[in-house]
Amino acid sequence: MLKLSKILKEIDLKKGDKKSMKNLEKTIDFLKDKNKILLLTTSNRWKKSGDTPKSTLLAKAIKKSLGKKVGLIEVPELKIYPCEGNVSNKDGNGCGLKDAILKNKTKNPSGFHRCWASINNEDDELWKISKELFESDVVLFFASVRWGQANSYYQKLIERLDWIENRHTTLGEDNIIKDIYSGFICTGQNWNGENVVETQKQVHDFYGFKINEDLYWNWQYTQDANDETKESYKKTFGAFEDDFNL
Repeated sequence: MLKLSKILKEIDLKKGDKKSMKNLEKTIDFLKDKNKILLLTTSNRWKKSGDTPKSTLLAKAIKKSLGKKVGLIEVPELKIYPCEGNVSNKDGNGCGLKDAILKNKTKNPSGFHRCWASINNEDDELWKISKELFESDVVLFFASVRWGQANSYYQKLIERLDWIENRHTTLGEDNIIKDIYSGFICTGQNWNGENVVETQKQVHDFYGFKINEDLYWNWQYTQDANDETKESYKKTFGAFEDDFNL
C-alpha cells in the first residue's frame, strides 16, 4: 500500500482543482487505516466504446492507491434482477423474512442474505455483492447522475438491498451492518448532484450504515442546469481529468 503522502504527491494538488482534490484526499485518508474496503461502481458504457465512466475512474484510482485490501465490483457487469417490491405486497411486508434466506453456503456464508428475488431467479448475482459487503469495513458506492437522480444500476442495487434495512426497522432483528461505514461518490454534468449525494447519505443512514462525511461527495462539470451545449459536454471529460490530474 502506498503511503498517503506519496499518493498526494503523485496526484499533485497544485495541478488539480483544489475542492475536488481535497474531497479525494479526505476519502483516501479515511480509508488508509481500514482493513477491507469494497468499491461498487454503477455507471456504464457500451463495452466496445473503449470509454470508462468518470465515477469508475475515481474508484479505480482509489483501488490503485490503496492496494490489495480494496475490492472493486462493477455492478453493471452482474446479472441483478429488479426488486420485487415484497416490502409492500398484499400481505403488508414480506421483505427479508427468515423464509427468504438464500440457502447456499458458497453464496451466503454469513447466512444474512435474505431476498426473494435471489430465490426466485437462480442466476441472480446479488450474492456476489452481499458476500463481500458483510466481510468489509467500508463500502463505497460510485454512481453517475442521470436526469437529476442516481443512475438506474445504482437504484436497482439499493432497492435490492432493502432487506438489510427491513430486518432491523420492521422485523425487529439486529442491524447487521451497524459496524460498516458507507460512502457515495458521484459525477454528473450540470444538475442536482449535491442533492443526490445528500439523499443517498440519508438512505444509507436509514439502512443502518455508519456514516462518515468524508466519503460523501459529488463532482459536477457546471452549475448551469440549462447548459446542454455540445461544447459543454465535449469539455467535461478534459475538465474532470484536469481536476483530479488523472
